[in-house]
Amino acid sequence: MKIKGEVLLPGDKSISHRSLMFASLCKGTSHITNLSSGQDVETTRSCLTQLGIVSSRVENSVEIAGGDFKDPSSDLDCGNSGTTTRLMMGLLAGKNIKARFIGDPSLSSRPMARITDPLSSMGASFSSNNNCLPIQILDGAKDAISYTLPMGSAQVKSAVLLAGLSLENKTKVNDPFKTRDHTELMLQAIGADLQTDGMNISVSNTNNDLNSFTIEVPSDPSTAAFFAAAATLLEGSNLLLKNLLLNPTRIGFFDVLRSMGGAIDIEKEWSVNGERVGDVRIQSASLKAFELSEKDIPSLVDEIPILAILATQAKGVSKITGAKELRVKECDRIHAICKNLQAMGAQIQELEDGMIIQGEQTLQGASLSCFDDHRIAMSFTIAGLITRRAIQLDDPGCAKISFPEFYKILDELISI
Repeated sequence: MKIKGEVLLPGDKSISHRSLMFASLCKGTSHITNLSSGQDVETTRSCLTQLGIVSSRVENSVEIAGGDFKDPSSDLDCGNSGTTTRLMMGLLAGKNIKARFIGDPSLSSRPMARITDPLSSMGASFSSNNNCLPIQILDGAKDAISYTLPMGSAQVKSAVLLAGLSLENKTKVNDPFKTRDHTELMLQAIGADLQTDGMNISVSNTNNDLNSFTIEVPSDPSTAAFFAAAATLLEGSNLLLKNLLLNPTRIGFFDVLRSMGGAIDIEKEWSVNGERVGDVRIQSASLKAFELSEKDIPSLVDEIPILAILATQAKGVSKITGAKELRVKECDRIHAICKNLQAMGAQIQELEDGMIIQGEQTLQGASLSCFDDHRIAMSFTIAGLITRRAIQLDDPGCAKISFPEFYKILDELISI
């Protein structure tokens, strides 16, 4: 079995969310193609519709007209999407929109004080279920602040910046973790009054006439990581990932894979709305162990489940620390990774903020839990490609949250 061919994957989820939200702020109509096909992104579009923003979608292409926001007549159901919830809270608090956010059980258990605390410092007020959903905006943001991120979260950074986008004085955010910077790049591209200086970002409402735009969303590197891992692990593989987002804050997985001995070649590179994009070739390779610490996590936090799979096949012992954020994702991903790999016969030690993984192990087929987490489902599907006996996943369909085409594309790329 090997992975062969070339593939254009659906658009990056982070940029897709932001493209919809930022288009709603612009004068005129924006055109978005290769939008992420995941349920989370459609959730963002649905919430914007409730807020009075008109859009139409044909497959993965959307036309969306900027307009005036209105208070929604019913709850904003954010489903499983933390990005929708957290960014929208900042955006709507800045516009003084009274809205109540709800979500599924997984999202409703995730921490939201990291958003409401800085927004409250800006004068907004909220009611909540012990700092979890449901959360209602009672009053909007009024005062610009200077805020230093206490954790490596681009969602927190973006929420504060989006609230500050409606305020006269400059809102300043210090980002010592160098989290993904799609919000800054896209806002600058459409003409917002936003400046960056190293770790410092500032924004104000000096320019309210933001420019509508046309964008082909680059392919999602977090999604591409599953196929890159499969191509690396299966001998004789040769895969070309087309139109892949190469933002430096997002390609930590590929940097680690290269450091492990992975065969990665960027064949072509260009720019889209300030974002680096390219075609990337991956071939099979032998791997060596890696170590990750807190400073490495922001650029690959979503790829740690698939990195853990790669670590089981690498020479040496791999160690991941500083990843406590994984405890509050769609599930407790540290526990999920360790429990499933142990069920497959792997030697792995669970740490409070990460894991230690013994390499060069033979994984066994087993019955595994997806923990209602799309990235766990996809990661262990890839692990199943290298087991002698098949694995059984309890809910592989949960992958549709971010990537409904995952299994179909994987089947098309596999050759015997």
